[in-house]
Amino acid sequence: MTAEEYLNQAYKIDKRINSELEQIASLRELAAKATSTLSNVPPSGTRNVHKMEDVIAKIVDMESEINTEIDTLVDLKRDVRKRIKAVNNYEYRILLELRYLCFKSWKEISAEMGYGIRHIYRLRDEALEAMNDIHT
Repeated sequence: MTAEEYLNQAYKIDKRINSELEQIASLRELAAKATSTLSNVPPSGTRNVHKMEDVIAKIVDMESEINTEIDTLVDLKRDVRKRIKAVNNYEYRILLELRYLCFKSWKEISAEMGYGIRHIYRLRDEALEAMNDIHT
């Protein structure tokens, strides 16, 4: 695995967690709508009174899975941070942290570091090479 592939793992996990959190928010919204629906027609005798409990249990299970993924992300970010700190060049470390721990775009990094985008890409290549040299 290259340094870039390793570093991008945290970004992918973060995106997956955010997607799953959106799904849970949507499910909670649907569950709230279902409980607030009022009707003048009495419920049928075959109604499942535990249906809402089942939905809530499923949401709680999903939240538990997300918490496990969050723990994985925290552990990975801790390891990434440790590996980035092993890079001797200060600018490389800043660039790597902004990109792979803060998940900023190259354009944002360019503005924050005060360099043109071409220079940022050159620094990125050098920083990744430095990471590869340390961890191979």
